[in-house]
Amino acid sequence: MPRLLLLLPAAGYANQDFIAAAARLDIELVACADYCHRLASGWGLPPLMSVPFDQPEIALPQVLEALEQPVDAVLAVDDHGQALAAQLRAALKLPGNPPDAVATLTDKLRFRRLQQVIGLPHPAFARVHEEALEAAAAPGFPLVVKARRLNASRGVIRANDVNQLLRALRQVQRIQARAQRDADDLLVERFIPGVEVALDGVLSGGVLRVLAVFDKPDPLDGPYFEETLYITPSRLPDATQCEFAAAAERVCVAAGVTEGVIHAEARVNDAGVWLLEIAPRGIGGLCGRVLAATLGMDSAEIVLRHAVGLPLPLPAPANGSAAGVMMIPIPASGIFHGVDGQDEARAVPDISGVEITAPPGQLVAPPPEGAGYLGFIFSHAATPQQAEAALRAAHAALGVRIQPLVEP
Repeated sequence: MPRLLLLLPAAGYANQDFIAAAARLDIELVACADYCHRLASGWGLPPLMSVPFDQPEIALPQVLEALEQPVDAVLAVDDHGQALAAQLRAALKLPGNPPDAVATLTDKLRFRRLQQVIGLPHPAFARVHEEALEAAAAPGFPLVVKARRLNASRGVIRANDVNQLLRALRQVQRIQARAQRDADDLLVERFIPGVEVALDGVLSGGVLRVLAVFDKPDPLDGPYFEETLYITPSRLPDATQCEFAAAAERVCVAAGVTEGVIHAEARVNDAGVWLLEIAPRGIGGLCGRVLAATLGMDSAEIVLRHAVGLPLPLPAPANGSAAGVMMIPIPASGIFHGVDGQDEARAVPDISGVEITAPPGQLVAPPPEGAGYLGFIFSHAATPQQAEAALRAAHAALGVRIQPLVEP
């Protein structure tokens, strides 16, 4: 039986999906929880250890000391544990992407510099410290200000003029300071127009096999960039999808990331495909479940299969069915109380599931301040158009209750 060390974030959406997939595949899991080992009992796993994922220099020796038996692989469920997982693999001499390669993909500035070096299309960009307006404005408006290491659209703001740029720099600095132990400078880059798409694939020896290409049919033009819909198969021309996959494979190999599942995002316009970023993990949240409709297994199972050398799913047939997922957006900041109309949403034709993940009483906020979602809606239909229409109809049936915060 393969034995795998799994880094489980305290509030990870996909924790249970990974645990369930491991049980199906007869993989023994060694659980490592982020900070609180008491959470592990709720996951149905023994509370072996808990360490601060965001402090690998502290966590690494603690995990190595606690491991009593060898493991065959080390994985992190989401972005939060990727750096620690890479360092553990290196220390344990296990196969996988090295720490510096993972760091290149998870740092937006390093990613842009790599694109520049290898000659891939990229926007003009600048590294900016604090409120250095002249340097920040150098790439030319409209601009996007980005925190370098945050995800899920947190700390990403568009600015169309100098006044908006100054406000965006200040706001992103505050967001980044709250989220990170060590302060970073910021990335400022020219806004890329076009439609946004995503790709999930699995690398084996540096060769990328595409699992799905997703359309994001809702415009993502700012000033904030909250994602909502993912629909597969993509309606982009085959040649454009191949260009996307080739660019993703090329930059991954150049970074030194040659194994495992990746999630890539890009903009497509008349000038071609422009990679936005690539994460060395599968699609986030519960969105990985959408692959079960097209490939017969979810993203968590695919990640685990690759890690322990089990067969991967066959490619989806060209004339197969379509699937989609909506990350239910947060309409306002405040205290979340619940979602009405769930039965009506589940009754919409082609809807395969509605799952509310935010607990009542939780403080919620949309991007750029927040990084979470209220839940997920899933569809499975004959065509991408029908999958998209079902998600929109189900979302329209929901009523979100959020109590605004009262300013002191």
